[in-house]
Amino acid sequence: MKRDSSGIPRAAGEHFPGIGGIKYEGPSSSNPLAFKYYNADEVIMGKPMREWCRFAVCWWHTFNGQMGTDPFSSMRTHLRPWDKDDSLETYLTRVDVAFEFFQKLGVDFYCFHDVDVAPQGNSMEEFRKNLDIVTSKMLQKQQETGIKLLWCTQNLFSHIRYKDGAATAPDFDVFAIACAQTKKCLEIGKKLGGSCHIFWGGREGFSTPLNTKIREELDCYAAFLKMCVDYKKEIGYGAQFCVEPKPREPTAHQYDYDAQTVIGFLKTYGLDKDFKLNIEPNHTTLAGHEYEHDLRMASAYGMLGSIDCNAGQPYLGWDTDEFPSDPRRALLCMLVVLQQGGIAPGGHNFDCKLRRESSDLEDMFLAHAGGMDCLARGLRGACKLMQEGAMKKLVDDRYLTWETNALASKVKAGKATLAEVEEYAKTHQATTMRSGKQELFEQMVNKYL
Repeated sequence: MKRDSSGIPRAAGEHFPGIGGIKYEGPSSSNPLAFKYYNADEVIMGKPMREWCRFAVCWWHTFNGQMGTDPFSSMRTHLRPWDKDDSLETYLTRVDVAFEFFQKLGVDFYCFHDVDVAPQGNSMEEFRKNLDIVTSKMLQKQQETGIKLLWCTQNLFSHIRYKDGAATAPDFDVFAIACAQTKKCLEIGKKLGGSCHIFWGGREGFSTPLNTKIREELDCYAAFLKMCVDYKKEIGYGAQFCVEPKPREPTAHQYDYDAQTVIGFLKTYGLDKDFKLNIEPNHTTLAGHEYEHDLRMASAYGMLGSIDCNAGQPYLGWDTDEFPSDPRRALLCMLVVLQQGGIAPGGHNFDCKLRRESSDLEDMFLAHAGGMDCLARGLRGACKLMQEGAMKKLVDDRYLTWETNALASKVKAGKATLAEVEEYAKTHQATTMRSGKQELFEQMVNKYL
C-alpha cells in the first residue's frame, strides 16, 4: 500500500485524494494545510500538546450526510461522493471516510450521536441491529488506527416522538423509549471504549410553563439519570458522565440552562458525584455570559469534564457552531484547562460545522486544522502567562488579607461566629481602598496572544 509523506496509508479507494497528513511547520509557514502552533508531541508544562488538547472531530456536523443546509434551505451545498443514499452501505462507507479524515488531520479522538452513525430503519430493533453492524466496523477501525472514542451520546431530540421532551416527556411511553435508546447507547459506548458519555437534553424544558408540571418533569429527569448511573455500574462502563448545558433552542427554556444551574440540579438530586459538565462556549454566550464563563464556573467546583469547542456570532440569537478563531478567547479557555491540570478523560470536541458557502472537501481540513491551531496558540500563551506568574501575583495580593488574617482563616474553615466577626469589625473599619486593576489585567492578557 502506498504512503504519503506523513506515513499515512493511501488506499486505492482514498476519499481525500491530494491531501496528505497535516504537519507542524511553525508560525512562519504560509501553508494553509499545516499547523503553525499545534505540535502534537511537543511537551509543554509537563505534558504533550496532544494530551492538553485531546482534540476530537464530531460525526454529526462532518459525516452525517446533512451538511450544507440551514433553516432557510434543506438543499445541501456540501455534496460528498460517498453520500449516495440512506442505506446501511452508505453509513458503513462513512466509517472509512471518517477514519481517513481523522488520520490525515492528526486527531486522537472522535464523538457521535447514535443516529449519526447508523440508519434508524423502521423499528427500534432494526436500529439496534444497524448500530451493532456499524459500530463493529468502527471498533475495527479504532484497532487499526489507534484513534479512540472520546464520547458518544443518545439523540433524544430529533425524532418526532421527542417533540415534548424525552426524560421529561409528559407521555410515559416516550420516556420508556428514551430509556431503551439510552441503554443501548451506553452499551455501544462501552463496546467502543468511550472516555466519557454525554447527556444533552435538547428538548428537556418547555416552550410555555402554562402546560408544564415543572417539578414533576425535573424529578423524572433526575430519575432517568440515576437509572443511567446504575446501569453504567452494572455493565462496568468506566466513562465519565457529563451533562451539557444550554439555555434555549429548540425549547424556549431548557432545564440545563447554564453551568451553575446544572451544578445546582445535580447537587439537589445527589448526582454531583456521578456527573460533570460538558461545556460548549457557544451555549454559554446564548445564556448571556462571557465566552469562557461556564468553563470557569464548572472548573471552580471541580465539575468541568469536557469541552465542545466552538464559537457563535454575538449578534445572532441561535447556536451557529463555528470553528474557534479568536486567539484571546482560546487563551482564556486554555488557561482554565491548565489551571485544573488538564481536561482528561474529556477533551476538546469540535462541535462545529462548515459554513454553507464552504463547499470544497479541502474546507473540512482547513476548518479543523485552523481550529486546532487557534486553541494550540491559546495553550502556548496561557502556559507563558502561568509560568511568568505576574497575573497570579496580582490576584493573590488582592486577596492577601484572607491568607494573613487569623480570623479570616477561621471564617474560611467554617469555625467563626457572626459575633466574633462583629467584634473584629468594631476595631477595623476597612478605610484602605484597594484598586481592582481591571484594566491592567485585561491588557496583561494581550501580552500573551
